[in-house]
Amino acid sequence: MSDIPALARGCAVLGTGGGGDVRTGSLAAVRAIREYGPVPLVSLADLPDDALVVPLSGIGAPTVSHEMIHSEDEPRRVAEEVERIFGRKPSAVMSSEIGGSNGVIPVAWAAQLGLPLLDADGMGRAFPEVQMVSMYVAGLPADLVIMSDVQGNVVTIRPVDGLWSERLARAVCVAAGSSALMADYVLTAAGARGAVIEGTVTYALEVGRATEGVPDPLGALQNRLGAARLVTGKLTDVERRTTGGFVRGTATVEGTGDDRGRTLTLELQNENLVAIEDGRPLAMVPDLITVVDTETAAAIQTEGLRYGQRVTVLAWPCDPLWRTPKGLETAGPRAFGYELDYVPVEELSAHV
Repeated sequence: MSDIPALARGCAVLGTGGGGDVRTGSLAAVRAIREYGPVPLVSLADLPDDALVVPLSGIGAPTVSHEMIHSEDEPRRVAEEVERIFGRKPSAVMSSEIGGSNGVIPVAWAAQLGLPLLDADGMGRAFPEVQMVSMYVAGLPADLVIMSDVQGNVVTIRPVDGLWSERLARAVCVAAGSSALMADYVLTAAGARGAVIEGTVTYALEVGRATEGVPDPLGALQNRLGAARLVTGKLTDVERRTTGGFVRGTATVEGTGDDRGRTLTLELQNENLVAIEDGRPLAMVPDLITVVDTETAAAIQTEGLRYGQRVTVLAWPCDPLWRTPKGLETAGPRAFGYELDYVPVEELSAHV
C-alpha cells in the first residue's frame, strides 16, 4: 500500500494527460488492499505458458470517469465472463495502459479478484483508442472485447479487427454514459511474450519516486525521463469538450522567464497529442508529452488544466515499438488526423 502514491505520480506522468485522474484510482487501490490484502507484482517469467492474462482498463472520457466511479462488481463480472468463455479462471491482471488512473486502479481490480498484477502493459503510456495497444501492433487478433458498466450490463464483442474493436467498444461506452470497464486481448502468458511492454509498473514506480524529497523536483523528473523541456509558462487558454466518448480540445501556454514571448499550443484527444509553436511541431505522438506543475513536477491531466496554472511541458521518446511502421500507422500523428510526418522528439526539440 505504501507504493501507491509513487505509482500514482509515475502513472500520471506517463499518462500524457489521459488515462483518468490518478486520485480516483489511488483511493480505490488503497481501499482494496486494506480489504483484500496486498497484490503481488509478477513478471511474465513467473507465469506458466497457459496462464490467462486479462488486460483491464477504463474506457471513456476522463471528464466523466472521475465522476462515474467504477463499482467493485465490474471487474468481477468481467472475470466471470472470461471464465465462461475460456473455461478457466484468469491468472493475472494487466493494465492495458500504464498511464493515468488506468495504471493505478488495476491494483484495486487485482486485489478484488485475488490475482497478481503483471509488471507490463500494452502502451508504455496512455492512448485514447482501443486498437492503440502493443498487442495490435504485434499482430495478435483483436477478436474479443468484454465490457461492463456501473449499471450491471456485460457486453461481449467479437470484432473482425482492431479498428472495429474501437468502433464497437466506443459505441457501447457512449451508451453506458461514456465510461465503462473493458478487457481486450485476453491472452496467455506465452502469447503475451513479445506482444506487451514489460517492466512498466516498475518503471512508473521509479518515475514517481524520482521527485520524492528532492530540492528540484522538476529537474529530477526531467533527468529520470530523459525529457526535453518544451516551455515553462502560464496556461492562458483551455478549450475542452466531451464528445463521442473522448475529451477533445486545445491548451495554450505562454512562456515566462527565459521563455517569455513564446507560445506553445497543445492539441488534445484525452491525451496531449501534438505540441506546436509558431506553426512548427516540437513533439508529436507517439512520443510522450506531459504538462507538469512547474514547482512540484506533479503531472496535470487534460481535464485538470485551468487558466493561470504555472506549468512546464515535457516531452520524451516513446517505446521503440511505436516507432515501427505498424506502430506509426496505429498511433502516429496521421492516425489522429494530423497531416504530419512523424519526426522523433529528439530531433524536433533539439533547438528549443
